[in-house]
Amino acid sequence: MGKLLSFVLLAVIAWFAWRAWRRLAAGAAERGPRAAEDMVRCAQCGVHLPRSEGVAAGGDFFCSEEHRRLRR
Repeated sequence: MGKLLSFVLLAVIAWFAWRAWRRLAAGAAERGPRAAEDMVRCAQCGVHLPRSEGVAAGGDFFCSEEHRRLRR
């Protein structure tokens, strides 16, 4: 009886591990590789950051709204 319970417990653990692995694999396939993005340099401090995260003003890019205000 003990061997049967051990086998059932092992099967349940394997089933949960298989489901978790499939869920992780499906999530990784959905995300896929991200597209490259242009990097810009903050006109105030010089740090480089993605264009989408920068603050544009007067043809320059800044890393934050505070640096944009300081540059005026």
